[in-house]
Amino acid sequence: MGNGRLCAAEDAKTTLDKNQLYAQSAVLMDAGSGRVLFEKDGETVRPMASTTKIMTCILTLELGKLEDEVEVSGYAASMPDVQLNIRKGEHYLLKDLLCSLMLESHNDSAVAIAEHIGGSVEGFAGLMNEKAQEIGCSNTHFITPNGLDAQQEIPAEDGTATTVTHSTTARDLALIMSYCIKKSPQKDAFLEITRTSSHSFSNVEGNRSFNCNNHNAFLQMMDGALSGKTGFTGKAGYCYVGALERDGKTFVVALLACGWPNNKTYKWSDTKKLMSYGLENFLPRDVSGEAVSKEWMKEIPVENAQTDRLYGQKAVEVCVKDKGEAPVILMKPEEKVEVSCRVKKRLEAPVVENQMVGEILYKVDGEVVWEREICTKEEAIKIDYRWFLKRVVSLFIML
Repeated sequence: MGNGRLCAAEDAKTTLDKNQLYAQSAVLMDAGSGRVLFEKDGETVRPMASTTKIMTCILTLELGKLEDEVEVSGYAASMPDVQLNIRKGEHYLLKDLLCSLMLESHNDSAVAIAEHIGGSVEGFAGLMNEKAQEIGCSNTHFITPNGLDAQQEIPAEDGTATTVTHSTTARDLALIMSYCIKKSPQKDAFLEITRTSSHSFSNVEGNRSFNCNNHNAFLQMMDGALSGKTGFTGKAGYCYVGALERDGKTFVVALLACGWPNNKTYKWSDTKKLMSYGLENFLPRDVSGEAVSKEWMKEIPVENAQTDRLYGQKAVEVCVKDKGEAPVILMKPEEKVEVSCRVKKRLEAPVVENQMVGEILYKVDGEVVWEREICTKEEAIKIDYRWFLKRVVSLFIML
């Protein structure tokens, strides 16, 4: 299905205009398919502040153990506000630091987690970037685990260097959240942490106690709110990424540069507008129900293949095999699924059973949302000297 970069296009303006949004970049995504249903500068690269922490959290859940003890370094303890105020040499359970990270957005907890999982902040950032590529992000670069503004020099082979910033796009950020709640093997743990209203804990030494409260106000704003993460830096402005599930539909909203002080509530206004637009305009559709033409499923002739006769023509039957489970796509009622086929007209022996000879493509708005493979149901052996001699002998015997 590729990286899911699909767009429901400009007809979105009929009920929601880009100018109605405060955010400089905004995306409404179908979390199940990765299809972009509405966007405003969704591919523009911008800093993303503490929305970064959704990647820090999911990566930690996938690579770490919640009962791990994390030792605090001096560097972690030196992080600026917002912070848990952990101290060098103290020990904390990883699960408690993850709650600190996601509920209160503590920067020092993020660095302690990163050093524990990746060996260093730089090592963890490398893992973050690898995961981003795996998810399908095309314009994201992580430098820090907490989202503080940062930049670094990337050396080139010619001796020059390119300056990159800690940044993403609204589309990539939505894609990461979609992964966190839908595809990650730790999606349930992610949702449990990010939906926790409050969490109390102590350090391992038992001489300090803490309480963290969830600051994601969107969880109480709309029925079906699933998860989310706020963010702010002077460079990024207010940012937000959140998810909602209702009536068999799961949406993700990502907002970047959604105002600066004193515009703290803009992100909630934009999120509600986008979520409401999605709920009112899109319905789930199972694309596997779309008809496939029988004309595409004919036998395919095979050149230079062995047959029972000297001058016989071999043809192999084909079948359709699903390439992953058929996705349920959120679509407008008037949108159509376009089904097309690419299949070879002739084959060259040898041909093996289950050999892919074509594919059926399901497209919405010109973009592929699902693929199925056309494969051979039997083999075809290539003509060789022994087969040719045997056929000639048989022909003379018949005479």
